[in-house]
Amino acid sequence: MFAFSERRRPAELNHRLRNTHTVTAELISDIIGETCRRLPSTGQAEKTARIERLVASGAWTDAALALIDLKLPLWQVRRIAYDGGEWYCALSRERELPAWLDRSIEARHTDLPLAILNAFADAQHVSTPARPTSVHIAPRDALPLYEPVCCDNFG
Repeated sequence: MFAFSERRRPAELNHRLRNTHTVTAELISDIIGETCRRLPSTGQAEKTARIERLVASGAWTDAALALIDLKLPLWQVRRIAYDGGEWYCALSRERELPAWLDRSIEARHTDLPLAILNAFADAQHVSTPARPTSVHIAPRDALPLYEPVCCDNFG
C-alpha cells in the first residue's frame, strides 16, 4: 500500500504539510515514503498492518499517532492543545522533564492529524543522523562555554 517516493528535503515536506488542508491516504503514503527508510519494518508487521487499516478507514489522527509509535519509539506526545483555531502538537523524548528543560519538537496546524504529522516529520528529521559515524560528535547547538573534556585515566 505504501509507495516509496524520492526523498525530498525536510523543508519541502513541512511546507507541503502546512499548505495542505485535509489528510488523504496519498498524503500519508507520501509522508511515509519521504521520512521512513523501511516500511513495513522488520519485526513490526502487526503495527504496520494496524497503520494500513487506520489509513484505509480514514482514522487519520490514530494513524499519525500509530506512525509515531512505530517509527519513533523513543518519542512521545508531550502535549496536544487547541488554541486560537489551531492545533498544537509537541513531541518529546523526555516527557517527564519540565518544559523549560526539554528540547521538544512543536508543530501547529488547523487540522489535528496534520499538526501531528508535521511534528512527526520534524522529529524524524532530527532523529535521523546526517551521516553514520562511530565517533561521538558534540552537539552543534552546544553552549558557547561548552568544552569537551577527556576524562580517561592514563596513569
